[in-house]
Amino acid sequence: MHDKVLILDFGSQVTQLIARRVREAHVYCEIHPNDVSDDFIRGYAPKAIILSGSHASTYEDHELRAPQAVWDLGVPVLGICYGMQTMAVQLGGKVEWSDHREFGYAEVRAHGHTKLLSGLQDFATPEGHGMLKVWMSHGDKVTALPDGFKLMASTPSCPIAGMANEEKHYYAVQFHPEVTHTQQGAAMLNRFVREIAGCKGDWIMGNYIEEAVQKIREQVGDEEVILGLSGGVDSSVAAALIHRAIGEQLTCVFVDHGLLRLNEGDMVMDMFAGKLHAKVIRVDASELFLGQLAGVTDPERKRKIIGGLFVDVFKAEAEKLKASGGGHKGATFLAQGTIYPDVVESGGTKTKKATTIKSHHNVGGLPEQLGLKLLEPLRELFKDEVRELGVALGLPPEMVYRHPFPGPGLGVRILGEVKKEYADLLRRADAIFIEELRNTRDEATGKSWYDLTSQAFTVFLPVKSVGVMGDGRTYDYVVALRAVQTSDFMTADWAELPYSLLKRCSGRIINEVRGINRVTYDVSSKPPATIEWE
Repeated sequence: MHDKVLILDFGSQVTQLIARRVREAHVYCEIHPNDVSDDFIRGYAPKAIILSGSHASTYEDHELRAPQAVWDLGVPVLGICYGMQTMAVQLGGKVEWSDHREFGYAEVRAHGHTKLLSGLQDFATPEGHGMLKVWMSHGDKVTALPDGFKLMASTPSCPIAGMANEEKHYYAVQFHPEVTHTQQGAAMLNRFVREIAGCKGDWIMGNYIEEAVQKIREQVGDEEVILGLSGGVDSSVAAALIHRAIGEQLTCVFVDHGLLRLNEGDMVMDMFAGKLHAKVIRVDASELFLGQLAGVTDPERKRKIIGGLFVDVFKAEAEKLKASGGGHKGATFLAQGTIYPDVVESGGTKTKKATTIKSHHNVGGLPEQLGLKLLEPLRELFKDEVRELGVALGLPPEMVYRHPFPGPGLGVRILGEVKKEYADLLRRADAIFIEELRNTRDEATGKSWYDLTSQAFTVFLPVKSVGVMGDGRTYDYVVALRAVQTSDFMTADWAELPYSLLKRCSGRIINEVRGINRVTYDVSSKPPATIEWE
């Protein structure tokens, strides 16, 4: 059994980052709504509890409190931002509205040599005070410490920016250690879970395979599993893991909608059918998809058509498998590559009390329509853990660390109507861009520009422009190159690619892809733009 940390979510936008930092310290944790029952908390048996931030105000929302079991369990507790304020109020301190709100960068002075902050600093003042560069986001502030607490940190406008009751192992900070802007944040969270709470660092993907394989075997028994393989990271890793566990009992259905990247279908087949020897049914449905998309220009309608057709084609294959008896007696499980952020964002934590931020295409729906049980072997994992697991399972790193690719594929990278001609041109232009990014290294870091960007792709614009080729005039299509850098995909900056790289990309695309005579580069950040164009 892994040592576990419980993160109680009070509605912060960055609660998932707390969990990612804890997992990076190789400690297992889960996020649950703040209003879970005392029985739930006792049953979960955490070795430590972290209380998240919130958009709410402690003196306005008296419902938004930590359950009593948090204080009764006798385990270390860390309060972050709102978590600090509710800790103060619930344990007898005082929180008030502040006329000086703090949002963004701040410098915090550490006090009292507490175990959480001892030895951690970004710089020292001339007087020798240890200072931390942190990220703040709060309107209220703690104005009186609860009994047994001492001051741990302060800023000029927030005299109590951190507090600690070291006897009970309660710690709280007004800033956000989970965001990268707090430079010592990862070290603080690591120290809290590993040293103060004494959690074992045994959450390691290479070791997790055996545990996951055992779980899948217990859940599936001798029954059959069907999985929709998209070629994306999540479904590929899910397929590799399930195949490791049950071999021939798994059948993958790979629906090629004609909107994949260059040679992608062959690569998927080569990897799964060729190297892993998994059972893969490849369905070429490109004519069906392109036929249904004819004349459609609205991005949302395109997404709906592609998503709906995918389900129809997959259902038809599943029915065929059932009728033919699949391997032995037909599939009874549907496997999906659902990952932990999907579960949390869909309000799918165990108590069902979390607010639904957005519904995901791969959480629920399809299993009921097909009358199948659900198998989701990645639902405890974050994306970076899924990638680590994929490499540990033997998938090639270049497949596992590929940039995200939208479910509708090139359908939302061709602006306006989707035509086969456009898809073919875009595929080739995009392949050149990605190849040049992979082959060009940044002198300062030695890394390829593909690895230095978070997402890079080409967009097809349904406009024509005049050009000159040799002695002749051309009237051909335009593409836009897009490359962004981001840590969380909520905000993103356009990547400042070297001019020499852009020049090579443009020259090769115009010379090698007949039908394109102009290449542009998108220099919009998110916000106000989005990463994808549609």
